[in-house]
Amino acid sequence: MSQTIQLYTTAGCHLCEQVEAMMEYLIQNDDMVAHNFDMLPVEIAGDEALVERYGIRIPVLASSTKELGWPFELEELREWLIAT
Repeated sequence: MSQTIQLYTTAGCHLCEQVEAMMEYLIQNDDMVAHNFDMLPVEIAGDEALVERYGIRIPVLASSTKELGWPFELEELREWLIAT
């Protein structure tokens, strides 16, 4: 069963697009990540509480128990996912 990882994002965020590409790459190409995770983009613009919490921090990835905020490299993302 795969775990859903939320990507807090907003339209036009180029860093968010980079993180989305990194997640997709790992999901498709890394045996430790593939089939274990799904990514769910969460648009923060329409929710005042999300803008307050993540507005200056996006992109942020979140599992049910922890968050990973930008900046991070591909290997850091991989390690975070495996430890999640």
